[in-house]
Amino acid sequence: MEGPLDILDERLGVEEPSEDPLRRGLTDFLYPTPAPRNSWGIVKWWESRRLPYNAIVGTSGFASLGIFSLLMSLPPPPHNLIFTWAPIIAFGVLANICYLLGPTVETAIEKISGGKILPTGPALFRMGLTFSVGLTLLPTLMASMDWVLRILRWIF
Repeated sequence: MEGPLDILDERLGVEEPSEDPLRRGLTDFLYPTPAPRNSWGIVKWWESRRLPYNAIVGTSGFASLGIFSLLMSLPPPPHNLIFTWAPIIAFGVLANICYLLGPTVETAIEKISGGKILPTGPALFRMGLTFSVGLTLLPTLMASMDWVLRILRWIF
């Protein structure tokens, strides 16, 4: 069975299909074969991706936390923030509750359309993963802007 990477290689005119395991693994993860078109198949498909989703979002969260802490401790006048795990745990719980929207929406689309549209699971998964990682990295962006503003205030 041809996978998305094989189709892409064919369209680009690549004579030797990619055998790079990292590229193939990433492609198979982000562009997987859709779930069987029934409610149980859809839920099973989504649940098989929950652990990697949590690992990716969690890793980006810890990276964001580290960079955030570093930026907030840099001079000029660093902030003295009190660290607490409560918002981090709340974010993890809320991210997993939002993850449930994936199979719910896909099942609803499948039932409403009567199976007449292409499977939406892989696209919904990529969008949700991208949004979750972006939201996890948002504190780093805010801390970066804060640090630049502190430098500008210190200079002027």
